[in-house]
Amino acid sequence: MRSINTRAFDHAFQLVLKGQQATRHRGAKARLNALFNDLKRTDPRHDPDETVELIWSIWCDHPDRQATDRLFAAAEAMASGARDLARPMLDALVEAHPDWAEAWNKRATLAFFEKRDGDSINDIARTLELEPRHFGAILGFAQICLRHRRLREAKAAFEIALGMNPHMDELRPLIQDLSSNRASLH
Repeated sequence: MRSINTRAFDHAFQLVLKGQQATRHRGAKARLNALFNDLKRTDPRHDPDETVELIWSIWCDHPDRQATDRLFAAAEAMASGARDLARPMLDALVEAHPDWAEAWNKRATLAFFEKRDGDSINDIARTLELEPRHFGAILGFAQICLRHRRLREAKAAFEIALGMNPHMDELRPLIQDLSSNRASLH
């Protein structure tokens, strides 16, 4: 595992923190805004799992149908362990569609799996610049923080992601564990 650039790490963490305050994202579809608002309701109108699925489907969709198909092909390659096939596909997607947050997020995920944490941090930062509410990217950032024993930042990122999607109950015990480990956080 290669070390991560402190400046890039700090930049990505600032974007994670910024996401906590993002209530509107310029250019965001009204549908995303409505879905995120529903997720935050105490009594959501729709099943939270279905809402999250809809959010992901919007993030993964691109007006260029071929781009969407390539994103899914790259994701399938990653899932099957063919990371060497996924990388050039994702590189081409971010080059061809630099304003598509999900292309950057998928490339960040690949870099995380390959333990190229510096590259992953950079792609997470770009994802969050494009979509500050991308809780998947924020969770990826938190995982990198854990891997590098940056527990305070990991806890903050998990809390922010949970604030965006309060139905990720699996994060609560993790946050509690990080909170009870105060000696490591200070």
